[in-house]
Amino acid sequence: MDFMSNAYPLIISYGERIILSLVFLIVGLKVINVLAHFTAGKLEKAKVDQSLQPFLVSIFKVALQVMLVISIASMLGAEMTSFIAVLGAATLAVGFALQGSLANFAGGVLILLLKPFKVGDYIEAAGFGGTVKEIQIFYSVLDTPDNKRIIIPNANLSNSSTINYSVNPNRRIDFVLGVGYQDSMEKVRSILQRIASENPLMFEDPPPQIVLGEHGDNSLIVYFRVWCKMEDYWSLYWETLEKIKAEFDKEGINIPYPQLDVHMINQ
Repeated sequence: MDFMSNAYPLIISYGERIILSLVFLIVGLKVINVLAHFTAGKLEKAKVDQSLQPFLVSIFKVALQVMLVISIASMLGAEMTSFIAVLGAATLAVGFALQGSLANFAGGVLILLLKPFKVGDYIEAAGFGGTVKEIQIFYSVLDTPDNKRIIIPNANLSNSSTINYSVNPNRRIDFVLGVGYQDSMEKVRSILQRIASENPLMFEDPPPQIVLGEHGDNSLIVYFRVWCKMEDYWSLYWETLEKIKAEFDKEGINIPYPQLDVHMINQ
């Protein structure tokens, strides 16, 4: 009975603290989410780089969550000096356990500072290709042209070679064409020059380049190179391939294919 009479005040005291702490935790997490959403809206209105927005919001949320945990520990009666020391030791232990995650975090910071690519760019990196949708703290999100989503750790992106197809406004299209040895190179050049001059999407400066690249096994290899705006690349590529086939057929230019001569010997 004496034990219960002594324990009762403690139960009441700590029970109230625990209940208040739980309420504070739930309310605090909801407030943090609201503040994070509000911050994201402010960053959007301020026209902060889209690559930085998710990163800054994530850092903001983590900082508030750490402050919330410290506040709850204080409410439960934990001594702040000891608690911070324990928190520091735990952070160090977690750091060793999560070296890969820390490398991803460092990679994310490098990407956002050096900006080898940004949200909206089409890149090839770490063996994948796609349009950058998000750059998060630990990973980046790409969408492929056939609408697959790829999640790539930032450490892989920051430590590998990256091809950025969107950073420059103009691109060169390279057509590699095979024509017959019996066909006139001057006629082929004239046809390709006409195709280039009739298409407004192809730049006049730099001018189209039409050269005999090599003597192949079955055909003459012609390089036809033109410049265009980056956003016109694929539509112009497909359109021009079809146009070349039609014009070559119309002008009697032969597009050869590998052939094999078989000699029959009668015994």
